[in-house]
Amino acid sequence: MKDLFMFMRRFASPYKWNIVWSVLFNFLTMFLTVFSFAFIMPILRILFNLDTTSYVWQDWTEGQFQDVLINNFYWYVTQMIGRMGAIATLALMACALIVATLMKVMAAYMSDYCVIPLRNGIVTDIRNQMYSKIVSLPIGFYSHERKGDIMSRLLGDVGEIEASVAASLAGLVKNPIQIIGYLFVMVVLSWKLTVFVFVILPIAGWIMGSVGKKLKAASLEAQNMLGTILSTAEETIGGLKVIKAFNAEGHMKKVFDSETDTYKKLSNGIQRRWSLAHPMSEFLGTIAVSVVLWFGGAIIISGETAIDAPGFIYYMVIFYSLINPAKELTKVGYTLRKGMAALQRIDKILDAENPIKDPESPEEMPSNLKRGGSVAFKNVSFSYDGERYVLKDIDLKIKAGMTVALVGQSGSGKSTLVDLIPRFWDVAHGTVEVESHPVQSYRVNDLRSVMGIVNQEPILFNDTIYNNIAFGTPGATMEEVVEAAKIANAYEFIMATEKGFETMAGDRGSRFSGGQKQRISIARAVLKNPPILILDEATSALDTESERLVQEALERLMKNRTTIVVAHRLSTIANADLICVLQDGRIVEKGTHKELINNAGVYKHLVDMQNIG
Repeated sequence: MKDLFMFMRRFASPYKWNIVWSVLFNFLTMFLTVFSFAFIMPILRILFNLDTTSYVWQDWTEGQFQDVLINNFYWYVTQMIGRMGAIATLALMACALIVATLMKVMAAYMSDYCVIPLRNGIVTDIRNQMYSKIVSLPIGFYSHERKGDIMSRLLGDVGEIEASVAASLAGLVKNPIQIIGYLFVMVVLSWKLTVFVFVILPIAGWIMGSVGKKLKAASLEAQNMLGTILSTAEETIGGLKVIKAFNAEGHMKKVFDSETDTYKKLSNGIQRRWSLAHPMSEFLGTIAVSVVLWFGGAIIISGETAIDAPGFIYYMVIFYSLINPAKELTKVGYTLRKGMAALQRIDKILDAENPIKDPESPEEMPSNLKRGGSVAFKNVSFSYDGERYVLKDIDLKIKAGMTVALVGQSGSGKSTLVDLIPRFWDVAHGTVEVESHPVQSYRVNDLRSVMGIVNQEPILFNDTIYNNIAFGTPGATMEEVVEAAKIANAYEFIMATEKGFETMAGDRGSRFSGGQKQRISIARAVLKNPPILILDEATSALDTESERLVQEALERLMKNRTTIVVAHRLSTIANADLICVLQDGRIVEKGTHKELINNAGVYKHLVDMQNIG
């Protein structure tokens, strides 16, 4: 229950009034349930001559309120039978019972009505919090996580919360109230019998709890395995060409079959244990009723209690009514174990710390960066794992409006270096500055708002071309989007599509070639009009014709802004103001294309390998 209270404190506080109203309606339901039984039992006793007592009206001050109330009620029933006859009285009482039952079911409905927004609201809030955390966490968090497992947590585990914890909230509110109400009536009827019940029920609860003790651990293991299955499926779809090219379908099928077989075995165990809850609770409930029936009958026969036979029947009716909410509460306990296991996986994301934070007293980003902003690396070192440094002692000053190219072999640290500017990662040592202020001194949104990034792999969303270009630039007009597309050499092929700018791009832009996707990405950067532009091998994966069109678009984009180019094809950066050559995480050469050729160093060697004159 500790986990449940923590869960409610975290997620249910916005819906506290739903809980209050549900509690009130559940109290009303419980009262009407007890009243219905209490109302009908004495009437039947009088109607069928089980009670031949002659009742006389008593003043309310003549005795205990409970005794006077019962006496006067019996007197009223006998008077009614005398005036109307037994059959008419029975019909009237039946109508009264119908009305009481209608009020009871309406109150029960209203209690559920109030819980529904609570249940769905909690699930929606958890899903929204997870998505918000997913998009806010740094890129480094996902370097150690599998995308399929993240999806499993967002969909599968939140779905488990919905199916278990959230769905159990109505029972958590209703069942305890019913149990307390029934126990109160039972104590009033016979405290001796009720003390005996208090001995019986905890024993049954302990047996049920021992059966479900391992359910949470088994559920956690099963949900982890489901995440592994989704990861394998995601990797299979993403790498289908490689799998087919290497005839690895059989191998991947064995891996997947093994994972699903493990999940099946775990699910079998969980569901068998879950299925055991109902028959075991029913069996234990029958045992409890039988024992109470024996014990109650024994003390009535021996005359050790004031309760009579009809009262004992009413007591047994109330006790049997108590069994159902007790069983439901036990089921809720089983369900909560599964839900808490899912919450444990969800919390791995919700509780993950984001090291990329806004400063307490942020600097304001200059608003007049018309020719770009200055960027500086001062004695920068960086490591992904805190052990092996991929950047070492980088010193580089980039003036506003300059075009600086970073070249070097794969793994030399080029992409890592530019990722430090928008704070995709934070430096281990040294500082990265924009406009003479450390990047950590700006708000993250302000810092990234002055930057445009075009990556080697263009990312398009399954949306219209218009929305893909306008992505990140709210309020962009069609005229602005069209102009950006023209600058990016994308207008002609866009207009050749069936619906022009309203054409859907498909999953990850699957309806377009690599060069077309890259030009749409460039149009997106053109529309943003950033003072600082980062081109991370934007043309390296393109064919010659596509590269020419993209390079023309890039040259238009690079005008009047600071540009940092990560280049694989050195022919694209021959006109850069400054070329920096990286090797093993260090800048080993700097200069223009001509100067570095004359130096006959590492850059000259790279140029010669690409046959560039």
